[in-house]
Amino acid sequence: MRIAFDGKKAAGNRAGLGNYSRFVISSLARRYPDCQFDVYVSKRRGNGLLDRIEKLPNVNICYPKHPVLKYFPKLWERYGIPHEVAERGADIFHGLGNDLPAGIRKAGRTKAIVTIHDLIFLFFPHTYSWINRHLFNLKFRSSCRKADRIIAVSQCTAKDIVKYYFIPKQKISVAYQGCDPRFREKCTEEQKEDVRRRFSLPERFVLNVGTIEERKNAELIVRALQELPELSLVIVGKRTPYADRVEAAAVECGAAGRVKILSGVATEDLPAFYQMAEVFVYPSRYEGFGIPVLEALCSGVPAIGATGSCLEEAGGDAALYADPDDAHDLAEKISQVISDRELRKTMIRRGLEYSIGFTEEVLADRMMEIYRSVLSEA
Repeated sequence: MRIAFDGKKAAGNRAGLGNYSRFVISSLARRYPDCQFDVYVSKRRGNGLLDRIEKLPNVNICYPKHPVLKYFPKLWERYGIPHEVAERGADIFHGLGNDLPAGIRKAGRTKAIVTIHDLIFLFFPHTYSWINRHLFNLKFRSSCRKADRIIAVSQCTAKDIVKYYFIPKQKISVAYQGCDPRFREKCTEEQKEDVRRRFSLPERFVLNVGTIEERKNAELIVRALQELPELSLVIVGKRTPYADRVEAAAVECGAAGRVKILSGVATEDLPAFYQMAEVFVYPSRYEGFGIPVLEALCSGVPAIGATGSCLEEAGGDAALYADPDDAHDLAEKISQVISDRELRKTMIRRGLEYSIGFTEEVLADRMMEIYRSVLSEA
């Protein structure tokens, strides 16, 4: 089987969509060495994001063949890729980042699959410009209609696709996301102390990881700190204007000296952050899946998510869940975790057990099952 991927996120994005793309490509390539995997990238980049993938013997990084189109990457991505996919004889083309090339239906016998991660722009329209909201809606809707199969990263996202784009349920398959295997590796005490020293981390802290934006609701954790004077909060993620609101809330709550925001933390340092945390808290109001919750479970740290979204799928019965509008409820959940040793042990054990269902092998097999199902359809 030859499988082609849109590689622009894998090659250029260090965060969510990039991590997902690299995880899918690398896990499939390792699990299925007899298959060929073509990754379409508009140009060579010096960021090292594809280094590990390029070394896999059955992965081919495909750059524009046409001498003119290589100078017009957007044009190549929309119209040149389908021609090259058909020329190479791919059985499947998988758009990993909510999108399919405009001409993918003309790629001969190649079946088209798209992963839809979330429809955040419909739920939080005020956080997007009008033009971006409009373009995202057109792109997502068009890709869903062109695809032979849609992959949703959670049952929650699958329901949203049916509701807002009127897509038949039978056209959608759910395949959960995974996380970097390094989160399952135990850090040494030396590694943890090195990270603690370099980032000046407090002795006891609540951890939150993810872009610091309104829907992720980090302000709720700050307000919960009023009832938890023994703990600090460490937030690791890209700053947006919402970070200023988080810091203002910390001043208002008298917790400014206990809130630390860090941006630009390397992925290789993150496991130590998780493993040193008292508890991981992710009160996001809306996610496609919620990979940081899974990262926490893999790292052996108790996790608390928010009710009312897909986070219950990411954490299952291994995590606790708090009302995203109730700081007191969150404070009580955190207090339970840090004060009840038996609860803490149980959550860590259940988390590690639950995370086994999200290993590279399990998720690669699920993806291949979907590919084979699509190819078997008339």
